[in-house]
Amino acid sequence: MAAAGAPGPAAPATVAARMLGVLWLVSVTAGSGGAAAAGGEDTLKCEDLRVGQYLCKDPKINDATQEPVNCTNYTAHVPCFPAPNITCKDFGGNETHFTGNEVGFLKPISCRNVNGYSYKVAVALSLFLGWLGADRFYLGYPALGLLKFCTVGFCGIGSLIDFILIAMQDLGLLDFNRELSVCGFPDFPFSFFTYHFMDSI
Repeated sequence: MAAAGAPGPAAPATVAARMLGVLWLVSVTAGSGGAAAAGGEDTLKCEDLRVGQYLCKDPKINDATQEPVNCTNYTAHVPCFPAPNITCKDFGGNETHFTGNEVGFLKPISCRNVNGYSYKVAVALSLFLGWLGADRFYLGYPALGLLKFCTVGFCGIGSLIDFILIAMQDLGLLDFNRELSVCGFPDFPFSFFTYHFMDSI
């Protein structure tokens, strides 16, 4: 009679099942530990979301200046809405679960400072009265305006350059008012003349 209690070799199917069980247990344990570690990290700021995870509105454009409203220091801000089911910290620092209708952050966009002056008026003054310096007086450059008035637009060359710069909305290249004030030239007479000159038009 054969011994009934002698163990036989383990079946390959049983070994494979045990190995799969061990692998599943290890993966579940590692997954829960990874989730706990991820939960301990700081929540992502809404400004750091990737493209496609938020939608920004188009800026409001001023009809007179053709630049975004509230443009300061060459920057305007537009509201951006994180996609639904995104959790991030809004501009107030609060961790929020977004549904797609809440503003998450304000995205800065570049713009040109126009200080409320009308682009069309500036171009028209530069084209027709630029040789008298009217464009510079209008845009708040009284020193250059008076200089252009006394030299008949720098013999036409300055008027042409100013027309091109105003048409391109780039007057930073010829901003001499600040330098004249720094050098000790008083700006008050020029400003006084500017206001009275523009009031008489």
